[in-house]
Amino acid sequence: MLATRASTAKRLARSFATVVDTKASGVKVTAVDNGQPTTAVTVLVKAGSRYQPSPGVAHVLKNFAFKSTAKRSTLGTVRESELYGGVLSASLSREYLALTTEFLRGDEAYFTSLLTSILATTKFLPYEFSEYVLPVVRDESTHASHVPSTLAIEAAHGLAFRTGLGAPLLAGAHSHVSLDSVKEFATSAFSPSNIAVVGTGIDSARLADLVDKALAETPLPSNSSSLSTPSSKYFGGSARIDSHSSGQTVFIGFGTTAPSAALSVLATHLAPPSALKWPSVPRSSTRLTPVYIPYSDAALAGVLIQSPDVKSVTEAAKTIVEKLKKPLTAEQLKSAVSRTKLDAAVSAESQEGIALALGKKVLSNAEASVESTLAALDKVDAATISKTVSELTRATPTYVAIGDVAALPYVDEIGL
Repeated sequence: MLATRASTAKRLARSFATVVDTKASGVKVTAVDNGQPTTAVTVLVKAGSRYQPSPGVAHVLKNFAFKSTAKRSTLGTVRESELYGGVLSASLSREYLALTTEFLRGDEAYFTSLLTSILATTKFLPYEFSEYVLPVVRDESTHASHVPSTLAIEAAHGLAFRTGLGAPLLAGAHSHVSLDSVKEFATSAFSPSNIAVVGTGIDSARLADLVDKALAETPLPSNSSSLSTPSSKYFGGSARIDSHSSGQTVFIGFGTTAPSAALSVLATHLAPPSALKWPSVPRSSTRLTPVYIPYSDAALAGVLIQSPDVKSVTEAAKTIVEKLKKPLTAEQLKSAVSRTKLDAAVSAESQEGIALALGKKVLSNAEASVESTLAALDKVDAATISKTVSELTRATPTYVAIGDVAALPYVDEIGL
């Protein structure tokens, strides 16, 4: 098992260095091929919510993925992809919009052409906007508003960073997004400097050639320009959201203006995941989830606490703060580092993890190999953790309470 994982890490590390500039389009392409029978191609675009001109625009653009283009109708796209046995998906984060196709090896020409046509010739038809896109946007936003953990993380970003990374990921109930604003955002976002094409199960040179051919037929908008956003700043603060639908939720966290291996280890230490997926004794009704979300110029870390009752959440929150202020033992440090390394390695082995890591390397010049990540975690020691905690506790914490706000504790009542 260990030998297999080490071998996988080496293969990924070699592939991560293979970045090809397409000759005609200027789009950067990179891929990793381990000989698997399936291929996936992801177009990663710097069009996340931090770049949107107004709330909800990026969310709406995400749901325009795989709609009518100059080449195909929405129905044609779906039917043709089904004939190939392919799977189409779109996802949105605060920094990136990802359009992904998964299919059998050998069908890459069709699916690469499909992806580039989405970037270059989506029609943004008014009837699709009102009948297909907006209903899905509303459904996704409504669902998210009923999930306390999602609400807590959303509120935490707003408190931690305010603008940019603090902008809402999803369109809110009162967000007014016009079709014209979505078109303008797409025109600005879909420029070569904002796009990385990432493949798994395909050679980089082959993928670059396909991208060049596809964009020669349907070039990207000529008036597109690179998006920009101010550098992230950390603020912190508290928010209380009244809700009586599903238990009590508290998020305790901090933000920084740079990703940090020590911060990820600290989050794991504060809320270590169980080593047993199915423990022999009943689980506690209080659930602790470590949170570490790195970005190109910032990171948010902390612990999400969820329980059916206020008392349990309050006790858990106080315990987390006490644990934060207490120095780590050698055993605790070793355990936290090892589990963080495992989580990082497992994430990097997934198709989604590979695509994100490769895309970040291309778009943000971020070091993305498994080996570099594990090496950075190995360098985390007790002194590094102590310094990190000292810096965090001097700043304003990010605290979110959701549930019975009349009874849930305030941030100063848990020791912060």
